Amino acid sequence: MIYVAVFILLLSLVLGVPVPVSFMASASWLIFFGGPDGTGYASSQLLPYAFRQINSVSLIAIALFIMAGGIMERGRIGEKLIDFVDVFVGHIKGGLGVVGTISCAVFGSISGAACATLSCIGTIMFPRLEEGGYPKGHSSALMANASLLGLLIPPNATLIIFAWISGQPVLACFLATIGPGIVTIILISLVNIWLLRDNKNVLVAQHRTTAVKWDLFKKRSKIALPALMLPVIVLGGIYGGIMTTTEASAVAVLYAIPVGMFVYKGFDWRGLISPVVESAITTGVIMAMLFSVAMLSRLYLLEDLPSRLMIFFQSISENRWVILFMINIFLVIMGMLMDDISVVVLTTPILMPIILELGFNPIHYAGIVGVNTGLGCITPPAAPVLYLAGRLNNTPIDEMMRPALYFMLLCWGPVLLITSFFPKFVLFLPHIILGTPW
Repeated sequence: MIYVAVFILLLSLVLGVPVPVSFMASASWLIFFGGPDGTGYASSQLLPYAFRQINSVSLIAIALFIMAGGIMERGRIGEKLIDFVDVFVGHIKGGLGVVGTISCAVFGSISGAACATLSCIGTIMFPRLEEGGYPKGHSSALMANASLLGLLIPPNATLIIFAWISGQPVLACFLATIGPGIVTIILISLVNIWLLRDNKNVLVAQHRTTAVKWDLFKKRSKIALPALMLPVIVLGGIYGGIMTTTEASAVAVLYAIPVGMFVYKGFDWRGLISPVVESAITTGVIMAMLFSVAMLSRLYLLEDLPSRLMIFFQSISENRWVILFMINIFLVIMGMLMDDISVVVLTTPILMPIILELGFNPIHYAGIVGVNTGLGCITPPAAPVLYLAGRLNNTPIDEMMRPALYFMLLCWGPVLLITSFFPKFVLFLPHIILGTPW
């Protein structure tokens, strides 16, 4: 019966059925027809279990980081970050794209959400990129990929959920994706410059002397300082052991409100209502999804799906690195069908026992999950972030696909391979800072 349940889940996702409904359809089959004797499972056992799973203080951080991202979006904080980064790389050919990439990384490190990053930084950058002669398809693909850096540069909701499910330290999971995140920033910036190397329509800003750069730096850094202090406070508090992740998310909200309202004057008290309401709606959707998938993952465990999956992998190869490669393929396929949070919540209980049985470090796997979920958000047919970029920049999907494929193959692909097959690349920071074993 487990195979029928998995088939129902995949078929529902392919047909475009909403993810929570797809989860419940698969779970319903097992509730009625699962179990050793085919008589199903009692819902009275599953509902309390799902409620206990989502009744966690650590999940409050997700709602608060989403709220902080919405407040930053309306508080003109992203605009100041872009102006500051422009001082350093805005004058080279393709430099405006690099400005957008780095700005997404900084903004994403605070909001932890790709869509909030794209909505804020993308809305500001798209007109600037168009004025600079950038093709619309390239601009949309670039900003879609860059907005996902928030899934690698912590904190982010995906790894909070991964740590909550797997029982791993949140801070260690955060540190595991910093190395891949930095390499991805560099690769996206370089591929952006390479793709535009022969494009004569791309304008290059006037060369700035050292004195001009210094004057711009002093002026814009003073304006951007309140915005730049936000990631310093949040990340410094977490990594310094001063605050937990949940406490840091609350501090991010409390800091972003006065900065956006009184320093940059991006909204007033009435304007504060909108991001609060939107974050509440988004959080409600996520919690409903977590509730449904908690029951489904529990049923999959009762049906012993991890062992069945392990037997399938071992029927192909006994080599643990080959099996890890197959796990990556599995995660990529799942990312093509559903959003990042759904992938993490559904696959972590199933794959974590396999990862441990193969002898891999679970923190190493956290880095793999971080890169995979980022790649999944821009991989069709689901590709929610890629389609959002197209809507924001009014770009047809066919114009975006060619540059998007370049970014996927030349940026995300190499990072995923390095992250998967060079564990010390992921485990270096957790080992140095927290003493996590290699």
